Amino acid sequence: MLKLDSHAAGRHFLHIPGPSPVPARVLRAISYQTIDHRGPEFGELGLEILTNIKKIFQTKSPVIIYPSSGTGAWEGALVNTLSPGDLVLMYETGQFATLWRKLAERLGLKTEFIGRPGAEGWSYGVDAAKIEERLKADTAHEIKAVCVVHNETSTGVTSNIKAVRTAIDAAKHPALLLVDTISGLASADYRHDDWGVDVTISGSQKGLMLPPGIGFNALSPRAIEASKTAKLPKAFWAWDEILESNKTGYWPSTPSTNLMYGLHEAMDMILSEGLDKVFARHERLAKACRAAVQGWGLEIQCQDPAVYSPVLTGVVTPDGVDADQLRKLILERYNLSLGTGLGKVKGRMFRIGHLGDCNELSLLAALSGCEMGMKAFGINLKGSGVLAAQEVLQG
Repeated sequence: MLKLDSHAAGRHFLHIPGPSPVPARVLRAISYQTIDHRGPEFGELGLEILTNIKKIFQTKSPVIIYPSSGTGAWEGALVNTLSPGDLVLMYETGQFATLWRKLAERLGLKTEFIGRPGAEGWSYGVDAAKIEERLKADTAHEIKAVCVVHNETSTGVTSNIKAVRTAIDAAKHPALLLVDTISGLASADYRHDDWGVDVTISGSQKGLMLPPGIGFNALSPRAIEASKTAKLPKAFWAWDEILESNKTGYWPSTPSTNLMYGLHEAMDMILSEGLDKVFARHERLAKACRAAVQGWGLEIQCQDPAVYSPVLTGVVTPDGVDADQLRKLILERYNLSLGTGLGKVKGRMFRIGHLGDCNELSLLAALSGCEMGMKAFGINLKGSGVLAAQEVLQG
């Protein structure tokens, strides 16, 4: 049985790329007494949440809120906009793009995966030119949607979504644009309206600093129109009843009441700091983390500096070093959790999360744990990554 009180002295350092640490004031909000989700108090709360979540997505259109994980939000986006047998163009950037494709196929959709071949494709972002080329070749408009991951959590790559929209427009193609920003929202700059996204998918456990359990679909008018004729089976995921109930601050099924309290508090924290400052903080921490990796003399998983993620940094371990055994040593000695390598890069890299409720000192503590752990593991480092990160942060 898991003993939740068995941690070593001091705090546990959670630096996986999500779930991210939950701030104390958000935890306190979640602990409030549960209220009637059909009562007047909840209706007021619901309306305020539905207003503020639009600010986080930078949209004027509705945002659907599900009591689900991000995987549920993936499904909600697909079943509301597509019909059985529809062809979907998906771009391979890493493990989560791969899993989204698998889910689409299980729903009865046809998928076409494009991108760089092999493991190399997991070190770069979306190449919008490839999407434009493929859409131009689709003169019969068989492709009904383009699906891309904004921030690929498995690799530390943040793709240019505006460029993808420009590519679709340049091809004069009617395909919908569906974007997963489960790990990017509220950490990396994301603009649902300005970038012409039709459905944006996200979740609560990353930049929003909440436990897992809330999924999101931000919609466009085109997506809402598509939902009226889409024929994939749906009941719980259907937007129409949710949109109708949301007009008065309620949901057609039972919402995650206490997580809604936390969401209200988290959005207050984010909007009080200001989205621009939140994004700048993440960029600054990411730059310091990359300086640390370079100071150690190690390789960053993302090979294109133009798409480095502000959310996490993937660190490639030297040949012959099992990254998972290294992570195990660091957890046991320093109570520091790091992200594992996934899919094609499992065992070859680890991931340092620097998102959500993270600041300079929490990042430096994580980097210190990594540095001590790698030395204890017998890795010959070029120099001190901690000092390199300090130079960036002091600058």
